[in-house]
Amino acid sequence: MINQMTINGVKAVISYDSDIDLFHGEFIGLSGGADFYASDAEGINTERYID
Repeated sequence: MINQMTINGVKAVISYDSDIDLFHGEFIGLSGGADFYASDAEGINTERYID
């Protein structure tokens, strides 16, 4: 199962990394890479993509 969300109009794939006990998000469809980490769902919801 792939968990996706849209942040400021840009799709991101969200997964949980049990090795570091954090959620990992990666923006998709960009010409470069951009990712983020959060300790909980609230932290993920506060992420913003700034072009």
